[in-house]
Amino acid sequence: MSATKSAGALAAERDLAVRAAREAGAIVRHWYERPITVTEKGPDHPLTRADLEANACIRDHVSTAFPDDGWLSEETADSSERLSRRRVWVVDPLDGTKEFIQHIPEFCVCIALVEAGRPILGVSYNPATDRLYVAVRGAGTTLNGEPARVSTQAHLADAVVMASRSEDKRREWDPFKPLMRVTLTGSVAFKLAELSTGNGDATFTLTPKNEWDICAGSILVEEAGGRVTGLEGEPLVFNQASPLRPGMIASNAVLHDALLKVTRQHR
Repeated sequence: MSATKSAGALAAERDLAVRAAREAGAIVRHWYERPITVTEKGPDHPLTRADLEANACIRDHVSTAFPDDGWLSEETADSSERLSRRRVWVVDPLDGTKEFIQHIPEFCVCIALVEAGRPILGVSYNPATDRLYVAVRGAGTTLNGEPARVSTQAHLADAVVMASRSEDKRREWDPFKPLMRVTLTGSVAFKLAELSTGNGDATFTLTPKNEWDICAGSILVEEAGGRVTGLEGEPLVFNQASPLRPGMIASNAVLHDALLKVTRQHR
């Protein structure tokens, strides 16, 4: 299927995801500019009204437009019903709640559509900077409507590798700092979105991540020419019974084999 046909076949879904991401982003931005109450839904897992209201906004859009599709979201109780659906929307209404609370503008609203285990559409939106990243399988990635591509950096020692601040605090990145240019960056979805535009050369996590953290970002990177895999180089498969994935490596593709090697040595 050509890029034009790919984009055309999913035009309604893409437009819906963009509209929902922008409206949810407006909710997030509203609360970003105001004092907000923070609760804890689990250890080191903060929750705000921005998360919940953005989730309700996106779900309303999806359920109205595509009522037969499945749904998986960080802020909705999971149901095994999604496993029987041909298509499933995988959503994180606010990936980077910690950054949001600290007023670090490195978070995203994430919406992906999965079919047969693979994302066929991904939208990430950073409302703090008004950066909208969109990818359709076979049709490339755009940033605010302009084509986006990953970097061409081929040398690991010179590569800018985006790292989690919380993982760095736990000293998980100490073994890698002599090997690459580690740069502390916001949420995993934000890292993947920026990677797709060439702002940074790679990112990885040896810490388990949920599907909603990485689904939209993975297609952004892949459609921009990059590569996203599990820790052994295996393809990521979404809409699994458990949404938790053991870890993830994303790169401009050129660096991927080197990253697989060094991460294996330090696991």
